[in-house]
Amino acid sequence: MTMTSRERVLTTLQHEEPDRVPLVIGVSNATGLKMKPYRALKTLIGVEAPDDYLYDWPELGTAALDEATLQRLHADVRGVLDRHPAEVYERNRQRAPHSPFVDGWGSGQIEIEPDVWFPGVHPLAEAETIAEIESYGGWPDMDDPTQFAHMAAEADALAEANEYAIMATPWLLFPFERAFAMQGMDRFMMNMALNPEFAEALLWKIQGYCKQLMGHCLQALGDNVDIIKIGDDLGMQSGLLISPKMYRKVLKPIHADYIAFIRERTKAKVFFHTDGDVFDLVDDFVEIGVDILNPIQTSAGRMADLAALKQRYGKNIVFCGAIDTQHILPHGTPEEVRAEVRRVVNLMGPGGGFMVAAVHTIMNEVPAANILAMADAVEEFGRYPLPGN
Repeated sequence: MTMTSRERVLTTLQHEEPDRVPLVIGVSNATGLKMKPYRALKTLIGVEAPDDYLYDWPELGTAALDEATLQRLHADVRGVLDRHPAEVYERNRQRAPHSPFVDGWGSGQIEIEPDVWFPGVHPLAEAETIAEIESYGGWPDMDDPTQFAHMAAEADALAEANEYAIMATPWLLFPFERAFAMQGMDRFMMNMALNPEFAEALLWKIQGYCKQLMGHCLQALGDNVDIIKIGDDLGMQSGLLISPKMYRKVLKPIHADYIAFIRERTKAKVFFHTDGDVFDLVDDFVEIGVDILNPIQTSAGRMADLAALKQRYGKNIVFCGAIDTQHILPHGTPEEVRAEVRRVVNLMGPGGGFMVAAVHTIMNEVPAANILAMADAVEEFGRYPLPGN
């Protein structure tokens, strides 16, 4: 029996087999497309739609996919996003061309080449004391309704249609990544090792603002949400950014507190995004209440062992991702993409509990034909019962 996209996703989240494996694409920055491949994809499939950016944020570079394209890709999830405060958009519209984009926290991005932006404005780069954290005058106003008031109507409309699963992404706030933005990654990592009291104080200060905005977003969403996306990038190609011991001492309590805050306010499943080889932390994620783990970076260490992940954790956590954006999608042929989707689905799909997605954002190097091949391969090879299972 053919299901709606929402029924398909909800069945998968219960670790049961739907009619086919769901596809997550274009829902957030972590599951989206950069503007160049989006333009090429629209040309390939014959869709005419504006070149809108996610969050109305050109410097982020991620496209806001139009509905016709999402439907052609057989996308099963639709997103509801927070926004920068209105003041941030207005201020940045008036800034000099090519000058840094500065957000509501005082951190921001610099243009490193035409139309390519990279984090480079770190307002607490020189801070070393808790007093400097407390005296910083640029902390954001999380009660500004322009960040979240729109979410209620968007979620209401999607819930009324009852066609697609709804993933809300209050993305502009994760504690570890925000600490990097405030200090610079190298400086903050050094402080974690040499000035841990300061580092933990900064993380918990950010956490307070994260929870404040999340609370407003959850109140706006009400019951009209199926998945809440959060995350913090914890991994590298070859392992973790910090040791498991440091994660469990410093960051795990923050993540656990954050997830508990969300669970007290919604029945939605918690989607946690973290790149790299995070195999050593999956037990921790299960323990603190992560329902869905993304993006399963198959090019990173033990995350490539999909069979082991499925066998060990398949009953405890839903996996989302696993289609390689480092080699297969940018450099493979459409047939190789199709073969990889088939391989991944056959490993991760049995019993439900798996949603296909590209490993993080689909970058400029990915041909449009390969994006389409990925989506169509899910439709072709993701039907239950899966071959050989």
